[in-house]
Amino acid sequence: MASSEFQKNTNMYVEHSAQGGVLESGEVHKNIDDDGREKRTGTVLTASAHIITAVIGSGVLSLAWAMAQLGWVAGPVILFVFSFITYFTSTLLADCYRSPGPVSGKRNYSYMEVVRSHLGGIKVQLCGIAQYGNLVGITIGYTITASISMVAVVRSNCFHKKGHQASCSVSNYPYMIIFAAIQIVLSQIPNFHKLSWLSILAAVMSFAYSLIGLGLSIAKVAGAGHHVKTSLTGVQVGVDVSGSEKLWRSFQSIGDIAFAYAFATILIEIQDTLRSPPEENKVMKRASLVGVFTTTLFYVLCGTIGYAAFGNDAPGNFLTGFGFYEPFWLIDFANVCIAIHLVGAYQVFCQPIYGFVEGRCSERWPDNKFITSQHAINIPFSGHVYYVNFFRLLWRTAYVIVTAVIAMIFPFFNHFLGLIGAASFYPLTVYLPIEMHIAQRKIPKYSFTWIWLQILSWGCLIVSLVAAAGSIQGLSQDLKAYKPFKSQAHE
Repeated sequence: MASSEFQKNTNMYVEHSAQGGVLESGEVHKNIDDDGREKRTGTVLTASAHIITAVIGSGVLSLAWAMAQLGWVAGPVILFVFSFITYFTSTLLADCYRSPGPVSGKRNYSYMEVVRSHLGGIKVQLCGIAQYGNLVGITIGYTITASISMVAVVRSNCFHKKGHQASCSVSNYPYMIIFAAIQIVLSQIPNFHKLSWLSILAAVMSFAYSLIGLGLSIAKVAGAGHHVKTSLTGVQVGVDVSGSEKLWRSFQSIGDIAFAYAFATILIEIQDTLRSPPEENKVMKRASLVGVFTTTLFYVLCGTIGYAAFGNDAPGNFLTGFGFYEPFWLIDFANVCIAIHLVGAYQVFCQPIYGFVEGRCSERWPDNKFITSQHAINIPFSGHVYYVNFFRLLWRTAYVIVTAVIAMIFPFFNHFLGLIGAASFYPLTVYLPIEMHIAQRKIPKYSFTWIWLQILSWGCLIVSLVAAAGSIQGLSQDLKAYKPFKSQAHE
């Protein structure tokens, strides 16, 4: 089939043998999986790194604010509830990678293929719209967030050199362009199988800036004369906020926490990198446990200690609460870690988009040389050949440029992510995995298992609707003050 041929031929490096690059037939078979594709090499470690890179994200920095809205009781409880829901539904989805059976069935290479194999019909289109819409939104949001971190480093050094009263006005736009240029280069990595090193680096960066924020929060709490206002229910109506503000902020906080865990959009693509044996579904379940447990630990620590440090006045990004000034070098390092992490996370989220478009194009136009042909370039002194596909080069470059331009035109696009997340969380993380599990296991309608799975599904639907309402309200506030094409310089 043309698509599988295209996938097999999109390896970045091909080893040369002593006989001029022709491999022995026995070697070829040894390096090919049961589906005719290149041998997968992923492990629990690499899959966990992909998950942590995708999940922890810069969203961890806003959890102190979320805790301030919800308080000491509801905040941690909601964190734990959504960590359990995410882990549970990820195990259901992991079993659906192969069909009809989770061990010996046919492989499915994307979420849409999984849904097509188990459910079919309109649900395949629903999955595609939710998944790829969410992925595109995230990559645009990451362009904005990474530029904010880069600007923070520049401003911090400006204040340190010129004094705290200096204006230090810096535009985000040049840093969005720098971020996009880096992504254009990294986007030429052919597929997820080659991304393990980048995900491990990004996961290390996410630990680094989370630990820095955590350490600064602990130091602030332990400091002499530290006293901030916290409560069991969070910000107080009539004191900190109005009744309606409290309601909308609580909705947004629940949505932030729910969507901060979701990695269903890329779970199947991650699972497709795993070597076998052992069975992919068992390895993916272990990786999901490691990823969700690690994420929950960091979320609880950063959220609760950040709330203890700043109280009901916790900022949206708790790293900014320590000021731009001292210890400026540590805050700089944390922001550099955020930027590096988002460089890797961008690739983790856009690779499924690349794979989907390239696979569809190679199926649609199998005889088009521009789409399917590879052009070998010898890499000096390495003994490797780099294979360039001009369609991949052009299309991926165009995608990165378009996302960067949208980020520049709509620099508040990050606020759309809550709405995009609300639209995709329920179908991708909850509804479809539960429906596919019921179909795969042939669970009888109205049985005990069927009923409690439906209760879980409907409960999460209500949460998604509530979070969407909060996001729409927040977005409407942003639009009131928005002036198109005005430079978003930091004053």
